[in-house]
Amino acid sequence: MQTSFHIQIRISITSLAMFLVKTWRSLAFGLYGYKNFMKSGFVLLFNVREHSKNFRPEDMQVQLDGKNCIVTGANSGIGYATAEGLASRGATVYMVCRNKERGEAALSEIQSVTGSKSVYLEICDISSISDVKSFAARFSSKDVPVHVLVNNAGLLENDRRTTSEGYEMNFAINVLGTYTMTELMLPLLEKAAPDARVITVSSGGMYTVPLMEDLQFSSNKFDGVEQYSRNKRVQVALTEKWADMYKDKGIGFYSMHPGWAETPGVDRSLPNFSKLLSGKLRTSKEGADTVIWLALQPKEKLVPGGFTLTEPKRLSTYLLQLQRALMLLLTPLLVTSELCLIYSHMNHS
Repeated sequence: MQTSFHIQIRISITSLAMFLVKTWRSLAFGLYGYKNFMKSGFVLLFNVREHSKNFRPEDMQVQLDGKNCIVTGANSGIGYATAEGLASRGATVYMVCRNKERGEAALSEIQSVTGSKSVYLEICDISSISDVKSFAARFSSKDVPVHVLVNNAGLLENDRRTTSEGYEMNFAINVLGTYTMTELMLPLLEKAAPDARVITVSSGGMYTVPLMEDLQFSSNKFDGVEQYSRNKRVQVALTEKWADMYKDKGIGFYSMHPGWAETPGVDRSLPNFSKLLSGKLRTSKEGADTVIWLALQPKEKLVPGGFTLTEPKRLSTYLLQLQRALMLLLTPLLVTSELCLIYSHMNHS
């Protein structure tokens, strides 16, 4: 007696298309990144910039005396290099760090290297909305204008963890923390208008994913790298939206990609990537170069809401489709922690 088995496989055309698009995005980004985002790409870009008709070497020599700058995640990596670069140009720098011990060590180093005593440490856990609110209240009492806010604090956590407030950890730091800090600093940024600006350290990895309504990555098997990329795309979308919403307030909003840099965060979150490309990745200082450039340039030279990769450019218009829904979702989080209520509102509106 012969038994036959038939296996029928049905592949959704939509699922296949999504798989192919995701694969293509990742492959294209990887190849482009290998050529442009590492140390060799930085050297090439730097040389091109220096020989450009529109680039003047003195653009990077601008002094920031009398300017107040806030840098989040400033105790190491790109945040540290940014804080040092701003302090060395005469700015008063407020380093926002989660860990007091590491923050104090970084503060001492920057003061020693730059010779500046106008560098201060502020303790705040960006993953906690309540902590960010507390910091904003304390800092606002200083009543000083904020000329530059650098949203640098970020995280790539490979395992799904939630904060004490119930938010997925990557999302809490990369999106909620960035959003809450920016919104609560607006009154002090307005005091520095028309020269105020917000610079968010995003990532070219955001090119590999679309905007998603599942901001906390709760519907599928968790992927930390994909969640990080989603968060970074949200940051860029928020930057464009902020630039449009506050265009009459004298505040500039910009986001940027630092390239593939060798930082403690990369070593911890992507150890295999870090080992494979050891010696080829950009330094933290090279990664911070574009942040410094954006902080120094006259706003007339910058693209409002622009994402600076190799040059300021606006994202494709299809990114605008979810921005309104995104702002509706995020704004209430300043007064409520019930994300599910916002999801419910979106689903029934």
